[in-house]
Formats: sequence, structure tokens, C-alpha cells
Amino acid sequence: MSYQAPLKDMLFAMQELAGLPQVSTLPGFEDHGIDTAQAVLEESAKFCESVVAPLNWEGDKTPSSWKDGVVTTTPGFKEAFRQFAEGGWQGVIHPPEFGGQGFPKLIATPCAEMLHAASLSFALCPMLTDGAIEALLVAGSDELKRKFAAKLISGEWTGTMNLTEPQAGSDLAAVRSRAEPQEDGTYKVFGTKIFITYGEHDMTGNIVHLVLARVPGAPEGVKGISLFVVPKFMVNDDGSLGERNDAWCVSIEHKLGIKASPTAVLQFGDHGGAVGYLVGQENRGLEYMFIMMNAARFAVGMQGIAIADRAYQQAVRFAHDRAQSRDLAGSAGPVAIINHPDVKRMLLTMRAHVEGARALAYVAAAASDMAHHAADDATRIQNQAVYEYLVPVVKGFSTEMSIDMASLGVQVHGGMGYIEETGAAQHYRDARILTIYEGTTAIQANDIVGRKTLRDKGAVAKALCDRIATTEQDLAAHDNADCNAMLVALRQGRQALEETIDFIVANGKSEPKAVYAGAVNYLKLAGVVLCGWQMGRAMMVALDKMDSDPAFFTAKLITARFYAESVLTQAAGLAQSIRLAGSTTNRMPVEMF
Repeated sequence: MSYQAPLKDMLFAMQELAGLPQVSTLPGFEDHGIDTAQAVLEESAKFCESVVAPLNWEGDKTPSSWKDGVVTTTPGFKEAFRQFAEGGWQGVIHPPEFGGQGFPKLIATPCAEMLHAASLSFALCPMLTDGAIEALLVAGSDELKRKFAAKLISGEWTGTMNLTEPQAGSDLAAVRSRAEPQEDGTYKVFGTKIFITYGEHDMTGNIVHLVLARVPGAPEGVKGISLFVVPKFMVNDDGSLGERNDAWCVSIEHKLGIKASPTAVLQFGDHGGAVGYLVGQENRGLEYMFIMMNAARFAVGMQGIAIADRAYQQAVRFAHDRAQSRDLAGSAGPVAIINHPDVKRMLLTMRAHVEGARALAYVAAAASDMAHHAADDATRIQNQAVYEYLVPVVKGFSTEMSIDMASLGVQVHGGMGYIEETGAAQHYRDARILTIYEGTTAIQANDIVGRKTLRDKGAVAKALCDRIATTEQDLAAHDNADCNAMLVALRQGRQALEETIDFIVANGKSEPKAVYAGAVNYLKLAGVVLCGWQMGRAMMVALDKMDSDPAFFTAKLITARFYAESVLTQAAGLAQSIRLAGSTTNRMPVEMF
């Protein structure tokens, strides 16, 4: 059940597909080229492999526990988090002026992938802290930044995001927590929040809660929500911790997976009111919270890629070790099951999906770097639009993929995969939450239809299709059997995507229910084709650089062709279902279900 970070593939995707050479020319990133990236990733791999990964199984067997308002994390988590903080890993992507290291998102992303692969439960704490930091740095006052940002970036404290309430799940318009203004400029916060990841734990001295609540007289709906910082312990002017705030954990959930991650029910204000500090302006809380949510949605996509890769690695090891049945070509006795065609099919399916999704996510990370740091406005605007289109794909497609790949991992193990001691089942259970939290797949799909396709009449989506068409021309120029196979599949996939974009733009306003009924399949179609685009690009690099590392590039070539023939070929069927199934879906009266 050990984990080995796939450094060679990560560096390949960063350098050859995501454009690390271009990112390292951006202002402030001049020293962040391939040598720096390799050094950082190697150190991250050492920490994740040796310190965090051994805790993954222990976290499943010995989850976090709650007693009398106190949460005790899995044995080993507290010490591992101390090492994580001391290593500076919480601050990898954050600005140096607050104690961070200021690395590009393109370098921070594989570090996050490794941490999630090592232990999804452990990595959730720094993931949510990253979102809290980003929201504070973008929307918080100088005083809030001074008081909270540096301690969060150093890993001395951790952060949470508090959205969901018992009556308000994904519908944040129904939030009822309230915040009453005080004469000293603070607020008293009252309410109940559920599903709060690491809302209580014993790994750090303080927890900084970012909480959505309504002020008196606020408009109904999402336009009347404000955002507040509510620390577990009050912070004195000199940075030391003061008295306990009126924010308490009343229970934690018992879950299917990610059991070591405490999912808390938090009660604010039962003893007079929890002291909160307004972030930004009143009634703009949802706008600020979306900063956290978008950061978290990309990170959850990376969780999907990470757990799929962890499941793949474990399945490969088992398939090499497990001997059963004769080889179809004839053998004297049982052979390792990795020799059987269907086992190879399953492993290649897992590998191809992981490599394609990883490459696409790294391309998105590079677009984010360009959007924030490019010298000219046009480049920033263009890359921001690309990044925003890709985030729901990375989140939705990669997490749906992770469940399927973890399921295949169980299948490779056969009956042993259904036995908890092998660890394969844990990956399957852990992956199951990823399509649900930080916005379900349907929410991501509705976003990519409404905000990312209908709003600009498909302009960004079509621009990405134009880039795919350029890759098709490059594949044709290679005039190679593998490239020709990829060319045929990628062209058909791109055409299916373009036709779907046209269908959505033409019918989104007149037949919204029919279009949105196919939204999840549109998201999957975009994922299949955009990941296939990266695999086509990878194929050409593999051919051009074959002599430098024959084993690695041969495997890359074969994996890419497998993706073309086994995954990209699904595009036409997805496109057809989007065009046809919507009206049928809505034809069924609700009383007939």
C-alpha cells in the first residue's frame, strides 16, 4: 500500500504540455524553471512518501474521534502536520510578504497532488487552509491580513470554510446564520454549520473559521450574505492567543471514507455570540466565498487525479504479484495476472485517464499563472477565461473519473479487492465523496453550461477547439501510424464537442431544461476531448524524444494511443446523448418515478 510519486510524468507534463518554460519567464517567476521545479517536487515526494503515506491506512482504521467537544486526530497526524508546517509546504503558493514561498501554481499543483495521493484525509486540512488564505488575501482588510494570514501560511494555524447549514446545502440562498454588529466594529455570530472539514482538531493551536452569515436587514437570497472571520481562539494585538471564542464542535460525522478527516458540526453563539470580523463589505460574502470555492474546486479535481493514481499504483503492484491461470498463449502453470489481456486493459484504462487528467489540470494551473502574472492585459484576460472554463472540467471530470478508476482498482484485485486489508477498497470509499463536496458534478456541469458556454456564446470553448484543431495539423504532419490513429479520434472528438457547443448555444435559452439535462454529459465530453488533446500532444513529444528515454516514451506513446482508441471514441456517443436525451428526460412526469 506504499505510494511513489510519479515525478517523471509530473515533470514531463509541466515542461512539455503545461508550458513551464513560459511560466518561468513571468515577472517574479524567473527562478522557477525546470531545475527549481524538480528540486521542489523531489523534496515534496520525500515528505509525502515517507511521512504522510504510511498514515493513510492508519487513518482508515483509527479515524478522528470526538468527546466533549474535543476532536483527537488519527495517531501520527499531529506530528506529520508539524513537519508539514516546518517544511514550509503550506506556504508554497502564497506570497513571500506574508511568509510564503511564492511559487507558481504550476509547481504547487503537483505538490498538492502528491499530498492528496499520500493521504486524502490528511491533505484536506491544508487544502481548506489554502482557500481561507486566498480569500483573506484577496478580500480581507490589512488588519485581518496582519492578524491571520501569516499564521495560516506558516501552518501554525489552519482555516475552514463554513457554508452549509442543516436547511441549506448547495442552495446558499437559504443560509440563516446571523451576524449582529457591535459598537467596537466586530459582530456577534449565531448559527449552526454542518459538514465543516477540520472544523475542530488537535493539530494546531488555533482554527480560523470563515463563516457565511446575514446581517440585520440584509436582502433575501444570495445577495444578502456576508463573510466573517471567526477564530476558535481570540487573537491579542501581539499575536498571542486569548480567550476561547463562542464557536464549538458539537459532533463529527461517521462517513463512508476519508475517515481520518473530522467533518464537524459547529455551533456558533450558544453562549452569548461568537466574535466575528467582517471580510470586505456587507452582503458581498458569496462573492468572497467563491474565491475559496474556486480554489477548492480545482484542488478537489487534483484529489480525484491523486486517488486514481494511488489506486492505479496499487493495482499494478498486485497484478505483478498475483499469479493465477495460464497465459492465453499457453504456459505450464499460472502466470502473474498482469499478463492477461483484460487486466492489461483495466490498468491501461486507469493509466490513460490519470495521465490525461493530470496533463489537463497542469495546463489549467499554468493558465492561472499566466492570468495573474503575465505582463499584458490581453494575455491575462485570455488565460483567465481559459482557466475559468477548465476549473469545472478539472473538478467534475477528474472526480467522476476517480470513482471509476478506483473501482477498476478493486476489480484488478478480484475478491481480495473487496477485503479491507488490501487497501484497495479504501481508495474506492475515499474517492466517493469527491463528486459531491465543493459542488456536485451537476453543479459543475450547470456552471460550464450557463456561465462558461451560454454567457459568451461558446467563445472560449470554441477557442479551445481551435487549439485542438492546430494539434490535429501537427499530428498529420508527423505522418506516423500512432499519430494517424490519434488524429482520427481527436478530430472526431473535437467535432463532437463543437457540435455540442453549437447545440447548447442555440437551445440554452429556448429549451433550458432539455439542455441542462445533458449538462453532466457535456462536462464529461469536454473532459474526454480536452484530456485527449493533451494525450495527442504527449504522443508527439514521445515520438520526437524517444531516443532520450525509450522506456518512458514508449509507454507514453502506447498509453496515448490507447486513450485515442478506448476513451476518445466515447465522444460521439456522449454528444448524441446530449442532443437527444434531454427532451426524453423531461418527458417523464415526476409522479411516475
